[in-house]
Amino acid sequence: MSADVTDPRAESTPAPSPSAPLPRTTPRVAVVGGGIAGLAAACALAERGIEVSVFEREGSLGGRLRGWDTVLADGSTVTMSRGFHAFFRQYYNLRGLLRRTDPHLERLTPLPDYPLVHSSGARDRFSGLPATPPWNAFALAASSRSFPAPELAEVNLPAALQLLDVDVPGVHARLGHRSARDLLEVIRFPRTAHHLAFEVFSRSFFAAPEQLSAAEMAVMFHVYFLGSSEGLVFDVPTSPFPQALWDPLARYLQGLGATTHTGIRVERVRPGRQRPHTVEWTGAGGPQGAEFDAVVLATDPRGLRALVADSPELGGAAWRASVSRMASAPPFLVSRYWLDRPVRSHRQAFLGTAGHPTLDNISVLERYEDQARAWAHRAGGSVVELHAYALPEGCDAGAEQKSLWEQAVTVYPEMAGARVVDARHELGMDCALFPPGGYTERCTVTTPDPTLVVAGDHVRVDLPVALMEGAATSGLLAANALLPRWGRHGHTLWSVPRRGRNALFRALARAVRQPRPPERNR
Repeated sequence: MSADVTDPRAESTPAPSPSAPLPRTTPRVAVVGGGIAGLAAACALAERGIEVSVFEREGSLGGRLRGWDTVLADGSTVTMSRGFHAFFRQYYNLRGLLRRTDPHLERLTPLPDYPLVHSSGARDRFSGLPATPPWNAFALAASSRSFPAPELAEVNLPAALQLLDVDVPGVHARLGHRSARDLLEVIRFPRTAHHLAFEVFSRSFFAAPEQLSAAEMAVMFHVYFLGSSEGLVFDVPTSPFPQALWDPLARYLQGLGATTHTGIRVERVRPGRQRPHTVEWTGAGGPQGAEFDAVVLATDPRGLRALVADSPELGGAAWRASVSRMASAPPFLVSRYWLDRPVRSHRQAFLGTAGHPTLDNISVLERYEDQARAWAHRAGGSVVELHAYALPEGCDAGAEQKSLWEQAVTVYPEMAGARVVDARHELGMDCALFPPGGYTERCTVTTPDPTLVVAGDHVRVDLPVALMEGAATSGLLAANALLPRWGRHGHTLWSVPRRGRNALFRALARAVRQPRPPERNR
């Protein structure tokens, strides 16, 4: 069993075996995109002796977890990023990727609690619960004020049982046509607990509940709560993302003979003369190009749509049309403030918030990150980060920043008296959307061209994975799709169980959803 897997019911996907002899020359692969998916694919390929070139549009690796230096008004140079990310214990493939350079994951530290606070004053937390499902869910319902007994008695039990019979991809056929909001309305989930299901699980997909597939929400419940005994404990990097994660991984790739190119925009992919593909790019040296035996497209949805549109000979017509229909999630905002005085000492490193117009969580970085801790010590202040996950399209950035700060002050009133030494704001719209009915339209890892594969958290992989783990898993699967054709073994993957853990609950769920046979005339 993998070093990252402690759940005895976790499942492995065996490494594929070679399907062809070793070629006479070393295959060359271009990986377009240097985020989690691209780096996972690059490592998996380079470890098997493939010549890999990674092309990243931004000036640093990491994708949505990249970081960059910025100079504050007080002269301090700090690393800015696109916000807080939780590394859950069931992110087996992502954690396995990080172990390439950090075998004991010493550059991650656990956050012992995951508190949630509603604007009404209601509070919940996931610490202290049993690790094993479904007892964790029963304990939460029994101990939380968000699950009052009278409302629990009104729950639609047959509908609720469907959350205990999640199987991938079958759940998408059963629930994928509904929205997450519809699902909880049908279940008659207690109103006081809606912030747990709606505003934590659905908005972590950067979407409002009515924009998210009910099947995706069911898979989320399965991955993080009902299907895994890893629990909801998560880790965070002890340093900014580049220093803790991506710089070491870039050096690791370099040691394997791979090359990483940042600040490079891949313009198009067209047929090559000597090898299947020519990749053309623009960087500091102007337009350039090279031929490759295969290409891994590991960009975000927006970048994938643009690259495919500019590469008219890439893939088949149906595949290209599917890519063009890929949706992006609504805009998100990350605001980070360097304050001249500390927030109160009891404030959590991470606080989930609900019931506010746009505020989704608050992080206090000096509680876990060394660079922020050093700045806070020098300045006698705090580094506070605010997130808004699903803003209206076309929103006014300045107005949203102002509103987000005002909402945060109602949660942490002491910030109102602090002087803002400096602030940075990141408004983006490059995450994937998983709408009702969209599962069958999603790109798969493989394409009509066996030398062209796709990776990213937007890619359908038919495993119970999501978000960062979905990205890492898709990258490994992309490498696994290429390696056997070149006489190489692939890589083993891990996931939480692919179906509900308890056979009795699965049987009950299937019994109540099966239509009763018609009665015979007597």
